[in-house]
Amino acid sequence: MSERIDTDRLSNLLAVTDTSLARLDLEDLLTELLDRVRSILEADTAAILLREDGSSDLVARAARGLEEEVRQGVTVPIGVGFAGAIAARKAPVFLDRVDASTVANPILWEKGVRVMLGVPLLSNDYLVGVLHVGRLDDRAFTADDAELLLVAGERVAGAAQAQRLAVESAAARLLERGLQPARLPVLPGLALAGRYVPAENRTIGGDWYDAFTLPSGQLWLVAGDVAGHGLNAAVVMGRVKSALRSYALTTGDPARTLELTDRKVQHFEIGTMVTVICATSMPPYEQFELCSAGHLPPVHATPGAAAELVSLPVGPPLGALPDLDRTTAFVDLQPGAVLLLYTDGLIERRGEAIDHGLERLRAAVPADRPDVVCRIVMHQLIGTTATTDDIALLAVRRSQ
Repeated sequence: MSERIDTDRLSNLLAVTDTSLARLDLEDLLTELLDRVRSILEADTAAILLREDGSSDLVARAARGLEEEVRQGVTVPIGVGFAGAIAARKAPVFLDRVDASTVANPILWEKGVRVMLGVPLLSNDYLVGVLHVGRLDDRAFTADDAELLLVAGERVAGAAQAQRLAVESAAARLLERGLQPARLPVLPGLALAGRYVPAENRTIGGDWYDAFTLPSGQLWLVAGDVAGHGLNAAVVMGRVKSALRSYALTTGDPARTLELTDRKVQHFEIGTMVTVICATSMPPYEQFELCSAGHLPPVHATPGAAAELVSLPVGPPLGALPDLDRTTAFVDLQPGAVLLLYTDGLIERRGEAIDHGLERLRAAVPADRPDVVCRIVMHQLIGTTATTDDIALLAVRRSQ
């Protein structure tokens, strides 16, 4: 008889998690799951705490019978208290006494919870969070209850991860659109064009290009790449881009701007590596001053001659070494000449020396309109190849 009841309980749980919850957003999904779990296990309380990205804390995200946890933003460190112990052990935990000595959250014993059962939410052994239930009487939870809660936990973890990835993907798309310049400066005697192509697998990275002018009339061209992929890399990229713009406005000096941006990265973005190249010029834009922090060399194409890679000193990436003095180099931009900045996704190929990619790029860049340069370069270097990394291009040409 008990086997049939347990099978029915399991079937009810699986039916909800497989079908009717697919259409719900994460918050509604978690709440619906908690209602079903609480009913099936005859529990008075149920709560889900999810792990905060990049931290060792669990944060209450959904609760039934313990709504105060969510309203008060309860946070439990992994390894501390009941929920923290479940997270640390990555195994179910039974609790037959609920007080200050066994749980970290006073809401639980103030609510009158007497016994509890909790399971970890795991996705390929990665801790997503914790699911726990409680009763206001002394009826102990059983091993069968734990098995059912583990099944629910698997579904919650899968749903939470899927929803999180969907939200991250949507946020990444909005972020990448917002962080690329909406329009490039329109300046007498110059033409500019840029192109940004995300990786084909939609894993957003930290690549960007930027072009802006200062009140002095000085033009700034920037290309950069934050190491890593995902939403975090893109967020860091946005902060670095913003800092670089601010320091450029303050100093007008590409070397000093990169030095100050490096200090910001060293202090606030610990463990981050960023390659950046800046090219600046004052009207009439006959000469550009360049400064590179670990970035690949620009391509310089002049009419009637083969394009060349610009020779310039390359300092370490931002975030690599503290308190560095950056140096610059100059390149003349004669009428009809082109300067192309880009990121490494354009030229790097797995199993191939980077010099081969640089040579392909150098040979592909014509002294032509910037939009034509971008089109030709992407056609010849990418073509039908699936892109595995983001690509950013920024071309400038001085008019004839």
